[in-house]
Amino acid sequence: MSDQGTESTGWQLDRSAPEAYEAYLVPAVMEPWAARLVDRAGVAEGDRVLDVACGTGVVARHAAARVGDGGSVTGLDVNEGMLEVAESTAAGTRPGIEWRRGDATDLPFADGSFDVVCCQQALQFLDDPAAALAEMRRVLDSGGRVALSVWRPLEYHPGYVVLAEALERHVGEEAGVMMRSPFPPWDAEHLRTLAREAGLGDVAITIEVDAGRYPSVEAFVRREAASSPLAGPIAAVAPEVRDALVREVADGLEAYLDDEGVVLPMESYVLVARR
Repeated sequence: MSDQGTESTGWQLDRSAPEAYEAYLVPAVMEPWAARLVDRAGVAEGDRVLDVACGTGVVARHAAARVGDGGSVTGLDVNEGMLEVAESTAAGTRPGIEWRRGDATDLPFADGSFDVVCCQQALQFLDDPAAALAEMRRVLDSGGRVALSVWRPLEYHPGYVVLAEALERHVGEEAGVMMRSPFPPWDAEHLRTLAREAGLGDVAITIEVDAGRYPSVEAFVRREAASSPLAGPIAAVAPEVRDALVREVADGLEAYLDDEGVVLPMESYVLVARR
């Protein structure tokens, strides 16, 4: 996908962070993981599905394709901008998806409201992941399933190791910290303990491996910036600093370049459990 038409003046992007997330990160990274998570959850016709911290709704859209007219899908997020993009992107989806604003640690639903609860790459961002898991269990019907994914630690994501280190050097320490934040230092046993302490049973954790692909290293850096709070800090530095940033990332990712751009291996934990 070309960058033409997506940047208005250099690194000053002409779309919001939620719009950029849906346009750039969903097709490059999140889409295949969403399909896999819905598979792991065993979403089937007639299921009532909740997508917690749904973002722009990629998991909810995949679930809607499975549940049929007898099922339902609800996407919940605290971010109004994400929900607006989710609703626009899913317009015309059947069955229609209900979008709700709410806190993952205080879900606005009655006990036993859902057969499946999904949560893709969000648990690590929550202030109280244990409370969120307890809430996911509460809103599940008897025998219902939770399916969630959490990136493995940063060292399993070579592209983001390079990008975080380059951001720290060229933009600032806070930018490096921000880029590391999606990759918590959790292992499988930490996730298993969180799930069990929330009252979930039959906990199964797998390690899944896939890759993100971008047409160039510069596109990788731009799109990651556009889709996150990094957009402002990176746009604010001098053009020569951004050029140096991209060169450093390109040098660090030389082993991952091919004739179609740059491919970035990624690894995630996927946890499935039952109430």
